[in-house]
Amino acid sequence: MHCIIFIDVFIEQVNAQLVSLDKNATKCFYYAVLYAAGIVNEFGPEDVRTAACILALPLASSKSRNSSSKDNLYKWLFGSLGACMGVLFAMGLILLYRMRDKRKKQKALHEEYVTGVKARVLPNTGAKWFSLAELEQATKGFPQRNMIGQGGYGVVYRGILSDGTVVAIKQILNLDTKGDDEFVNEVEIISKIKHKNLLSLRGCCVTSDPSRGKRRYFVYDFMPNGSLNDHLFNKKPLSWPQRKNIILDVAKGLAYLHYGIKPAIYHRDIKATNILLDSEMRARLADFGMAKQNMEGQSHLTTRVAGTYGYLAPEYALYGQLTEKSDVYSFGIVILEIMSGRRVLDTTNSSTLLITDWAWTRVKSGNVGEIFDDTIREGGPRGVMERFVLVGILCAHVMVALRPTISDALKMLEGDIDIPKIPDRPLPLSHESFRSSLWYSASMSERSRACSSISSV
Repeated sequence: MHCIIFIDVFIEQVNAQLVSLDKNATKCFYYAVLYAAGIVNEFGPEDVRTAACILALPLASSKSRNSSSKDNLYKWLFGSLGACMGVLFAMGLILLYRMRDKRKKQKALHEEYVTGVKARVLPNTGAKWFSLAELEQATKGFPQRNMIGQGGYGVVYRGILSDGTVVAIKQILNLDTKGDDEFVNEVEIISKIKHKNLLSLRGCCVTSDPSRGKRRYFVYDFMPNGSLNDHLFNKKPLSWPQRKNIILDVAKGLAYLHYGIKPAIYHRDIKATNILLDSEMRARLADFGMAKQNMEGQSHLTTRVAGTYGYLAPEYALYGQLTEKSDVYSFGIVILEIMSGRRVLDTTNSSTLLITDWAWTRVKSGNVGEIFDDTIREGGPRGVMERFVLVGILCAHVMVALRPTISDALKMLEGDIDIPKIPDRPLPLSHESFRSSLWYSASMSERSRACSSISSV
């Protein structure tokens, strides 16, 4: 009863205040009733169900609104995440496509390289084309323990083919266009020649891929006794019969190149490291990467000098004049190295004495025996050994016209023809008589330029 009276009084007071604010208002009483109902209902003024009680309208609770807000947030997050993942997936597909396209183009370029190199080799060459897998199997993956030699142009490994044949596999290191030219040149030349004193080429391999790049390989017969250089200068002494046979073997192989095939082939790099020895210590001339065929109608002058300093004929080193006598000069140097056990250049001397100058001074003074290596000085017939030394000096004469052909040199070595009187050699450039002359200065300058051009090969 008191509560009702209180509500009535409260409504009259609220209504009076509202009317005083606007005398023309007609609905202030109802507003006050609704306001009072909101205060005294059973749910309380802060409960959302109050409005439902007064107005009979179902309203969402704060919990429902919070839940709805969270649902919207989750939807936004998942939607954004899905969109990002979609964009990333699309970008990944594009990147994957581009990478695949790039690899495809690279693979095509590498395949084109291999095809191009093979196409440059004449179809009548007898070399077998090995696959890289065959060579890796033969060498057990090219490990360090199977490496039997290394030089400026390649690394040589020992390998065993599937049929049990022991071979030497040479990997070419210089991968430029010049290297390709030398590779093709050697394949073409050595595949055409068959001689017991020339190293046989069993096959080759050209491969290229994006991961390891371009690679070229030669597969040769294996020479178990290494190179002549190993025996002459690495404490593996040779007997006189072995030295004699090696000199004759090299002469026979070189004679075949000059006269046994057409067109003739000039080796251009005859030296101790390019003479290999088989199981019976018989010599085989190797490494035809710089060999040149003597095509008819071509000039004998070349602007590109190839070879090793000390073994090069003077006219070839200085003027690029290439003839069969250029190989004969290098052969003469090798004879003197074999007979004396000395290197072509004596670097212990301040004037860097050439072996030809050193040997000639002893021959001229009548002391030919001083040229012989200590290990053979008492091991062979003196007359025969002197004949070999004289042939070496004659072959390595500075005057082209005074050198014999390789066929005549072979006949002299075998004693079939006499050795002509060896004419005097010009004084070496290191001789003291030239030291104060302008000619000496000009000659040394010319030799320096020649050496520079040779070292750049």
